[in-house]
Amino acid sequence: MVGEPDRLEIYTDGACAGNGVRPRAPGGWSAVFSDGRRLSGGEPATTNQRMELTAAIQALRAVPEGAAATVYSDSAYLINAFADDWFSGWIRRGWRNSKNEPVANRDLWEELLALSRRRDVQWRKVRGHAGQHGNVLADRLAVEAARQVAAAQPSG
Repeated sequence: MVGEPDRLEIYTDGACAGNGVRPRAPGGWSAVFSDGRRLSGGEPATTNQRMELTAAIQALRAVPEGAAATVYSDSAYLINAFADDWFSGWIRRGWRNSKNEPVANRDLWEELLALSRRRDVQWRKVRGHAGQHGNVLADRLAVEAARQVAAAQPSG
């Protein structure tokens, strides 16, 4: 990971065991930092999108206020919200999307927006599963976190 000397680089990823199959399933998230830190965790009943957002939230919580960071993600959902400033419309419409429906994952978006406003954050899209080391590692850690959560759940 090579970038600006004072800018921390962070690769984030989310994973969900039942993504596209079940509405809520065991999921995991991770963040891989250019300074060597790694964070990961999971939830027993979640979605892939929630895990993508949680990864970014947990990453920014670990960045001091006012610090500079570049967050890399393969989630278009996450990156496009910042690149295209979806927030302005959502807030103007009372946290409703362009279809006048409540914004999904509002709780996470509000926290992520607040965290990002207190830091100098650049958001960068990376291609998933394209061999980029930070993204591959973040994916592996998120998948492992989801597996650990699933294994800890009682069967039946």
